[in-house]
Amino acid sequence: MALSAVKPFMDYGDLIELLSSRGMTVEDKDRAIRKVSQVGYYRLSGFWYPCRVLERDENNQVVKIHGKPKRTSQFLPSSSFNDTFLLYKFDKRLRLLLLDAIERIEIHLRTIIAHELGRLDPLAYQKQKFINPSELQSYYKHGKVRNSWIEWYSRQQSELSRSKEDCMMWHTKNEKTLPIWVAVEAWSFGTVSKYFELLKGTHQNRVAAKLGVSNSSLLVRWLQDLNTLRNRCAHHTRVWNQSQNNPIRVPTDQGHADTEYFARFNLGNRHKKKIYSLITIIWYLVRNIGPNSDWIQHVLEEIASLPDLPFDTMEAMGVPENGLSIDLFLE
Repeated sequence: MALSAVKPFMDYGDLIELLSSRGMTVEDKDRAIRKVSQVGYYRLSGFWYPCRVLERDENNQVVKIHGKPKRTSQFLPSSSFNDTFLLYKFDKRLRLLLLDAIERIEIHLRTIIAHELGRLDPLAYQKQKFINPSELQSYYKHGKVRNSWIEWYSRQQSELSRSKEDCMMWHTKNEKTLPIWVAVEAWSFGTVSKYFELLKGTHQNRVAAKLGVSNSSLLVRWLQDLNTLRNRCAHHTRVWNQSQNNPIRVPTDQGHADTEYFARFNLGNRHKKKIYSLITIIWYLVRNIGPNSDWIQHVLEEIASLPDLPFDTMEAMGVPENGLSIDLFLE
């Protein structure tokens, strides 16, 4: 299929004029030019996209492409460059808060895995006997032979060989074999979460219990979602209104602390695809790690400060009714 012609290059001033011609209020043209030159027009366009008018067909039905509403190039009344930039800055602050919490979860997960597996065998990470047998089987995918264990092992070996951490260098220099509590220091969040996914159920359950999670398969999914979110934050990608392909899963078995916690939020499927649902997961894990943490207060204060734009910014985050009540999170 032939590609469409590339869009013509436009200078910063012309880009701001284009926004004005499409109905956006530009309070200070010089400032707008400066901000676009600092951040980039294309990056900012993701924040003002919801301010654009929905495209409708001859029956006044919203046109959709791949299941998502299509929008015209014209802006809704009250669309403001300044408010859009405030939204951009909010997203940046939110990403930093999310990274702070995910870092705490990642380090605690490494510590638990190293301790629980290390007590059984200091070299547990090298041995297949700790791995679910189904994960050791090769399979075909897209015409290629795949093997989850072999691929994971190769990946973590690569991370170990690239690491310049003092503990790694000391072991290498002194020709010492790396025990698991040293090896995990070189693993990325993706690598440590994948290792948890590969483990036998008995080992998964022991780790999950330390995090206060009653269902280890649920924790596997959470770690996958948090790893994706962590990568978005680390690469400065917009997060505030992003939708996941699949809704998050929450515990439903009665009699468990995590089930009681998530029942408070009354999260529907539309909420479970948004960032707010991930915030509830992050806080559940963080408060189990550090009961005195005030992380959630800072997050809720940021959400409450969202700028006034011509669309529901809370809905875009998946915040349910009464979702900013601190009592929901602290009960």
